[in-house]
Amino acid sequence: MSALINAFTLGGDGPTIVIKDTIDIAGMPTTGASRALANAASAQEHAQVVRLLLDAGWRIVGKANMHELAFGMTGINDYTGTPINPQDPTRIPGGSSSGSASAVGLGLADAALGTDTGGSIRGPAACCGVVGLKPTFARVSRSGVAPAESTLDCVGPFARDVRMLIDTMSVIAPAFDRETALKSVTTCKVGIARVDAQAELLSAVAHAPQRAGLSSHAIELAGFADAFQAGLAIINAETWAAFGHLVDSGKLGADLEARLRAASSTTPDHVSAAERVRRSFTEAVDRAFDGVDVIVMPTLPALPITIEEARRGVSVIAMSSLIRPFNLSGHPALSLPLPIEGSPLLAGLQIIGRHGADEQVCAVAAAFETALAS
Repeated sequence: MSALINAFTLGGDGPTIVIKDTIDIAGMPTTGASRALANAASAQEHAQVVRLLLDAGWRIVGKANMHELAFGMTGINDYTGTPINPQDPTRIPGGSSSGSASAVGLGLADAALGTDTGGSIRGPAACCGVVGLKPTFARVSRSGVAPAESTLDCVGPFARDVRMLIDTMSVIAPAFDRETALKSVTTCKVGIARVDAQAELLSAVAHAPQRAGLSSHAIELAGFADAFQAGLAIINAETWAAFGHLVDSGKLGADLEARLRAASSTTPDHVSAAERVRRSFTEAVDRAFDGVDVIVMPTLPALPITIEEARRGVSVIAMSSLIRPFNLSGHPALSLPLPIEGSPLLAGLQIIGRHGADEQVCAVAAAFETALAS
């Protein structure tokens, strides 16, 4: 069962959850689904999010598979196996939290934890037809999560519906206000960002606020394309710093080794320029919230490609074009399953909120969820 690296039971009789293999569980190695870390020593203690779940009586039922070392968008892993896309097994499950999204979509657990450095929760959620949240940066503890240092990465939940997502957040983020997240949204100003994506996805996003009875208007996000490139530069530099020493091990997948070698060419000047973009883009998003409560757009610019296409070398870098900028800015962003006219596949509706307004993002997502199901 490739959604999970290994299945086991740990904890109480509460909701079931799987944990991505970048998150420490005491007594088990954290391998990042990589042969290069297969002999890693077992974790000495639980990551803080794992401890919080166990203290709340949740039941962990396995370690979730993933794209090797959390550095890829397809979810394909020839070492641990590629998790099944519950919507269409011929298509990629998305990365890097592929096993987390797959396990939830397949009903193997009520919820899952993943990590999102450049879209790695929202992308798989959109591919697999489930809900996934990248919280506000630093809203959820990364203690006991690999890599140890990151200015982009966030731990966040997957679920099949928004209520379970809220339940998960209320455990892993102790300051999260569950009651606020569960409040019915009757008024909300929605900004529909002008972005490049397939026409049918843009149409579905444009009609979603109307279906939910919410007011909306189009907005521009200044510097969006630059933010995407800046996010790439920073993730490349930080991933090389964390895992570059494994390049000569002879144990990395060919695709990952190639990307790491390319990442090694990121210079301090590239990072400095990216940090300037981070500041300007964050300010631009904050300004956009002067006139709206949430911003929406497709999660991915297109439906997921097939595994065969990915193996043939079809580029997937554009998959993260609409999600990576919000890792750079740190705003909370949620992907909700979005019906597409004429397609059996669900896409993703991305809902972005103000810094710290994770509860409002969830409440708005619940309103959209109800409307889109009718």
